[in-house]
Amino acid sequence: MKLKGLVWFFAIALILISLWELSYTWVVRSYESTVKTKAENIVRMQNPTATADEKTQLVKKEMQHILDSTRDKSIYPLIGTTYIKCKENELNLGLDLQGGMSVTMDVSLEGLLKSLSNNPKDPQLLKAIQTATAEHVTNQTDYITLFSTAYEQQNPGAKLAALFSKPNGDPTKDVTPKDDDPTVISKLDAVAKTAIQQTYKILLKRIDKFGVAQPNINLDENKNIITVELAGVSDKERVRKYLQSSANLQFWEIYSFGEISKNYQNANEALAAYLTGVGKDSTLNRADSTKKAANENALAKVMTPLDISQEKLSYDKQFYFITTAKDTGTLNSYLALDVVKNNFPANSKVVYGVEETPEKGEKYIPVYVIKTLPGSDKAPMEGESVDDAYQGFDESGGASIKMNMTTMGSKKWADLTGKNIDRPVAITLDDIVYSAPMVKAKIDGGQTEISGKFTIDEAQDLSNILKAGKLDAPAKIVAEQVVGPTIGQDAANGGLKAFIIAFIVIFGLMLIYYNSAGWVANISLILNLLFTVGVLSAMGFTLTAAGIAGLVLTIGMAVDTNVIIFERIKEELTKGKNYQQAVNDGYKRSLAPVIDAHVTTFLTAAILFTFGLGPVLGFATTQMLGIVLSLFCGILVSRLITDFWTNKQRHFNYFTGVSKRIFKHASFKFIEYRKVAYGISVVVLLLGIGSYFNGFHEGVEFKGGRSYTIQFPQNVKNEDVQDDLQKSLDGDFPVIKTFGDNKHLNITTSYLIGVNNADSAVQTRLYEGLQKVLPNISYADFIKNNIQSSETVQPTISSDLKKGAIEAVIFAIIVIFLYIFLRFHDWRYSLGTIVALLHDVFVTLAVFSFFKNIVPFPLEIDQHFIAAILTVVGFSMNDTVIVFDRIREYSKGSKATDKGSIINRAINDTLSRTIMTSLTVFLTLLVLFIFGGEVTRGFAFAMLIGVITGTYSSIFVAAPILVDFAKDKPLGEAELISSDKPAAKKTTQKA
Repeated sequence: MKLKGLVWFFAIALILISLWELSYTWVVRSYESTVKTKAENIVRMQNPTATADEKTQLVKKEMQHILDSTRDKSIYPLIGTTYIKCKENELNLGLDLQGGMSVTMDVSLEGLLKSLSNNPKDPQLLKAIQTATAEHVTNQTDYITLFSTAYEQQNPGAKLAALFSKPNGDPTKDVTPKDDDPTVISKLDAVAKTAIQQTYKILLKRIDKFGVAQPNINLDENKNIITVELAGVSDKERVRKYLQSSANLQFWEIYSFGEISKNYQNANEALAAYLTGVGKDSTLNRADSTKKAANENALAKVMTPLDISQEKLSYDKQFYFITTAKDTGTLNSYLALDVVKNNFPANSKVVYGVEETPEKGEKYIPVYVIKTLPGSDKAPMEGESVDDAYQGFDESGGASIKMNMTTMGSKKWADLTGKNIDRPVAITLDDIVYSAPMVKAKIDGGQTEISGKFTIDEAQDLSNILKAGKLDAPAKIVAEQVVGPTIGQDAANGGLKAFIIAFIVIFGLMLIYYNSAGWVANISLILNLLFTVGVLSAMGFTLTAAGIAGLVLTIGMAVDTNVIIFERIKEELTKGKNYQQAVNDGYKRSLAPVIDAHVTTFLTAAILFTFGLGPVLGFATTQMLGIVLSLFCGILVSRLITDFWTNKQRHFNYFTGVSKRIFKHASFKFIEYRKVAYGISVVVLLLGIGSYFNGFHEGVEFKGGRSYTIQFPQNVKNEDVQDDLQKSLDGDFPVIKTFGDNKHLNITTSYLIGVNNADSAVQTRLYEGLQKVLPNISYADFIKNNIQSSETVQPTISSDLKKGAIEAVIFAIIVIFLYIFLRFHDWRYSLGTIVALLHDVFVTLAVFSFFKNIVPFPLEIDQHFIAAILTVVGFSMNDTVIVFDRIREYSKGSKATDKGSIINRAINDTLSRTIMTSLTVFLTLLVLFIFGGEVTRGFAFAMLIGVITGTYSSIFVAAPILVDFAKDKPLGEAELISSDKPAAKKTTQKA
């Protein structure tokens, strides 16, 4: 072996680096365990009568207090690194292992286009934006292109410059009246990209101030998608508000009810006529007295004016109407109608306040009619007038947001307050009125505050949002996942158990089957795992449940390299060669199939990394890293160990009593049964096609909706809650599956999907539908304790994920076809490979379709399933390439030999390694399926099917195709590199 010194250097360096990086994790875990014990003692002494749940919460708070106060304490022995520095360098755990929240945000460009236009209320502009927004849900084309296409189709011959031109602007950046449409689109696209980058940077600033130890935020500029992971957070609503706020701060004058009472009355009457179908605004042109009576005062029912004479309300309450949370949807639909909008002043806009909770009566939401600047949606004073914002306290001691104005802002604020003495000024953030203070006198000095019923955290968040800056392109949450700490801990425990058991099983199998040589494989395996986790930690990657599944799979695939090599060494020994010669030839002749197998698997993992989102990225990252390190450990390190130990008197033994007997002198007639195999493949093809019509259970990622994992105090069956949930969800038929045990159900619904801020409404209906099986549990306790995890995916992102998944599978098959063609220079090998891969995919699809309602665990088509399919594609290639490589080797110089005999011999001679490589992966997947937990069970099941069918297809599908498509051509006609002789001596046969 050449370059032994270099291999020794890299091996020792990787060992030291991995141990060093993982030492931070050990130090942090040890210190936090000590702090937890201390916190438990303090809570036990100070709160002896607290319940178990209360003590758990108190311990968490006390732990956080101690850790915050000791963040700069030196905790690393000898070198004295502080806790916060050690924390930054520890191995990151994903939110699915420790609980937390993950969101996918779509950067919206609707508001940006309106702000760039000459007239934000232009009907043609608004219509084109509406069309682009609707198409963006199912179309991956960028938003600017969708908008420009819609505008061109709706307004033939019209120029975009008329909407966006600035005669006195910078002609290199701003749109001018002379610009043609392509130039306008280019300039709009440049502004959009800048705005997206600005949104990303501002969100980074916000998250930095959120107090999460290891936040993870990434921008995909091609898709305008920002993904955020906040491990450990529990306040979902706070996160949503914090991330989605555009920080659009504005100051408004307000219409009093007396000033618009006539407008309001006319709008109410016009709406009644519109809904009834009577009058000049009618759409039905017929009278219906019953319907008319039902629709009288329709607007007044959901936008109620306050009766000052009866309620004796304060003067400021003459300036708003009221509605309720359940009526906001109806009110919004009314306000969007022209018959209502046209009856209010042209320079007016309706906005909501923050929900109020009176001492008596029901909760209500104030509704304000504010004054806009003529011809625009602008306010008399905008957020750029504010220089600084910080959390403070108002006169009553409540939390507030203090603001200091710029010089120009101070003048505007003085003018605005001077014009509105004895009237309120509405202060809005993202079109929500947080404060509407009465102006008692003109305010000079440039200082003001937003006061309200804020908690300190809310006031702090809002001030941080204002300081970070306004988002010209706000980001909306289109998918989110919330994992409770219990589910996270269960996933971590299950993953760890599966990892340990799989390791023990494979460790023992190597010794049982390969005798003392098994120690080489096991040392290689240990180093592979150490290097993989160490490098993940060093590069700052996050370990997720899917990542642990990748590690478990790595255990099986890591020893495959040694299996392929050992089986070849055993063949050489059987031929009568001595140990040194057999080892040399075994490593040499195994190199090509080992590299081929790893390259194909790496390619599919890279494709998954490119097209995937969220958890599967962790799996793809772990798998790619494991594959690279498997080559290093399986080929170089194991050869280093073998050379170190082997000499004339000392060597490893590669045989045991078991391995000597299994597959000895195998001479099965595989090719003779190929027509039977073809018949089976036709059935598989029909079942695969039939699965499309039979349908699948699509995961929430692909169909959109909300999914909740609910914990119950007793065993619950699906039929116990099905009907009640359907009624409470207004007829929506929820998908209900058992999750782990009968005390946990996973409930998926599309109720109110696509409606903004509907999470609370959905959870309320969910709680109502589960009343029979959740006795004596309050709504607050249900949200806090019974919802173990939740996931929300809007239709926008679900269509992108589904399309990306299909593209990933198709792209993977094309890449594999091209690689095999380049590797073997023969299209027949590529054809056999692709037919085998499609066979494996169809089998998996058929099982997931026809068994979806039979097996006692969920079979869903989601990102984990796509990860499994791509991994199956890569793994199936391992066996196929090994067989193909041996066929090419045997066919060289064997032109007269019967092709069937060559293929039979190749399959039989590689049968032991084919079965052993499949067995090692199968066993690790079986362990993952049994012990890994619900998160990875569907993935493990799909992979188990793939391993079985992949082994079958390599032997009975891929190889036999070479016989039927070879005809008069020799199999070894176009081989690239012979496994027996140097390339220089290789000759190419002609047909």
